[in-house]
Amino acid sequence: MALKCLLQTCFSPLNFQFNGTKVPTTNLLYPLKCSIYGTKVPTTSVMYEYRKLSAEEKAELVRERRSRGFPPHEPPHPVVDKTFYLLTAACYEHRCYLNSEVRRQELIDLLFEAFIQVGMEIQAWVILPNHYHLLIRITEFEELSKIFRSVHGRTSCAWNLEDNSRGRKVWYRYSDRAIRSERHYYTTLNYIHYNPVKHGYVNSPYDWVQSSVHWYLSAYERQWLRDLWVNYPVKDYGKNWDDFISS
Repeated sequence: MALKCLLQTCFSPLNFQFNGTKVPTTNLLYPLKCSIYGTKVPTTSVMYEYRKLSAEEKAELVRERRSRGFPPHEPPHPVVDKTFYLLTAACYEHRCYLNSEVRRQELIDLLFEAFIQVGMEIQAWVILPNHYHLLIRITEFEELSKIFRSVHGRTSCAWNLEDNSRGRKVWYRYSDRAIRSERHYYTTLNYIHYNPVKHGYVNSPYDWVQSSVHWYLSAYERQWLRDLWVNYPVKDYGKNWDDFISS
């Protein structure tokens, strides 16, 4: 009940200001897009498209991003006044550097430690071999970059040493999506728990160890999770966000 009240409190007003223009939150459930010489490209795909561009096209892309108030290349973070966010980070070029349960557990332990230290709460998580998702209650948006730099830096150094791959790039930058409503929150929770099934690693969410589904199963039991799945179906939620990861 406390969580439900918090969610209802947090999801207002229905509009936010972006560069001086009111934007309905319902329009922001989809990734913002930028234009590369007249072609709309989702910001989540910029990393991959960027490598294919000529020098002139890269300069044009950078100018467009800067004109919209975004950094030149990394995923944009235009909304910073919400409470809950879905955070996603992927291994560089989607390689499976999180290739053992030991590494995946090490990562989630470091993430919990880092977020707890700054007073932020992880509401749900899943750690896969080449990417991970977190549902976070955020109090200081500016702390996110520091946390990811620290955690990704520590894991990169440790895993490169283990693999005798000094200087190898392990991580790409993170992306974030603000949660807009109570329905969006619980659908995101289901999306996170279903992710290992979506990518073909297991047949059931309960079969994947590094997932908060076991946390919720222990706290609320299986029927609560079943009801959640029925009432907040994933359907096409997250389609094309990370389909490329398993390709």
